[in-house]
Amino acid sequence: MGVSGSGKSTLGALLAHALHCPFLEGDDFHDAAAVAKMRAGHALVDDDRWPWLDRLGQALGQTAAASGCAVATCSALRRSYRERLIAAAGEGTRFVLLDADRDELLRRVSDRPGHYMPPSLLDSQLDTLERPGTGERVLALSSCMTPQELCERTVAWLRQG
Repeated sequence: MGVSGSGKSTLGALLAHALHCPFLEGDDFHDAAAVAKMRAGHALVDDDRWPWLDRLGQALGQTAAASGCAVATCSALRRSYRERLIAAAGEGTRFVLLDADRDELLRRVSDRPGHYMPPSLLDSQLDTLERPGTGERVLALSSCMTPQELCERTVAWLRQG
């Protein structure tokens, strides 16, 4: 989880490979209207996000049930979004928050030609982000670590139970 440019897709693919399980790219679960809205530079609102979170959560739960585990990327910016994903995917769902400062994130999102999420929406994501609170199963890591180090730390955390 994390804002655009935090490294979710990179870590997700590495983590799925390390865990020998399927990888679900959360962006693939947005409907065409939401993608068009973001491409036009408009931030999504909760009514745009709920169906997306439900689709992703259901796919994650079904894939994990069939394969033993699964990895998915999702911004999961608010606690209510994380709770919605858990309700759809299952109580065993855990999150890894990838954190970086705004300047680094802006550099990253500016270097992604062709992605529908324009750099102009970064601030709206940062404003929406609710840091994980007490009782949430979230590991927070600096996305300035190498992808391999992020993967190793995440696998170690997951194995701790």
